[in-house]
Amino acid sequence: MEDGKLTVRAVERALDILLCFTQSEQLSLTEISERVALHKSTVHRLLASLEAKGFIIRDPASERYRLGFSIWELSANLTHSDDPAILLLPEMERLRDLLGETVSLYIRDGLERVRVQAVQSNQAIRRVAPLGARLPLYVGASSKILVAFADPGDRDALLRHPDWPGFAANDAYLQQLEEVRTLGYATSVEEREPGAAAVSAPIFDRRQRLAAALAVSGPSNRLTVELMKEHAPSLMEAARRMGKMLK
Repeated sequence: MEDGKLTVRAVERALDILLCFTQSEQLSLTEISERVALHKSTVHRLLASLEAKGFIIRDPASERYRLGFSIWELSANLTHSDDPAILLLPEMERLRDLLGETVSLYIRDGLERVRVQAVQSNQAIRRVAPLGARLPLYVGASSKILVAFADPGDRDALLRHPDWPGFAANDAYLQQLEEVRTLGYATSVEEREPGAAAVSAPIFDRRQRLAAALAVSGPSNRLTVELMKEHAPSLMEAARRMGKMLK
C-alpha cells in the first residue's frame, strides 16, 4: 500500500513539472524546482525519467529544459472534431483580423479560468496570451462572463465557497454580474494587470449551456472603454456563430 502511495506521489510530481511549461517554453532546473517546491535532486531525478520517455528535452549547452516530442505525439491523437479550442480557431482568427487585437478562449476550472486557445494580435504592441494560463475567476472580463452566465446553482455555490474572496460576493459585485447578463458582455480595464483591457462575451452551445468565454484584449491606451463598446456587437456575433458549431 505504501509503495502505491509513493508511486502516485511520483506521478503527481512529474505532472506538476510538465505543467510548469504551460507558461514558459524553457526552464532551468532551479526554476522548475522553485515552481514545484521540491528539492533540486528530486526534480533532477524526475526530469531524467521524463527525458528518457521523450516528454522533456534538455539542452546540454544551456542546461535548460523544454517539452519533448512525446507531448506532441499525444496531442496529435486529440479528438479535434469535438475540441472547442481546435474547432473555434478559424472564427477566432477572423475576429482577430476584424478587430486587430488578441483573441482568447477561456473555460472555467474550479475557482480559476483557463486559457485554452488564443490568437495573438499582429500589432507590434500587443497583449500576449500564453495557452494554459490559469487566472483567478473573480477578476477580469472573462471571469465575469463565466460567473455571470453560469448555472444559478453553480454560481451560488461558487460565491459561497470558503476560498472565494469577500469583495467578490458583495452587493456591488452582484450588481455588476446582473449588468453583465443584461448587456451580454463584460469589460475590464487594468483589473488584473496594469496597462491591459479586455471585453468578453459568452459562448453557448446548441443546448444553450455556457461553453466558454470569448475575449478580445489589448493595451488599455488603445483598447479604450469606448472602443470596447464599439467592438461588443462584433464580439457577441462571433460568439453566437461559434456556439452554433458546438454540440
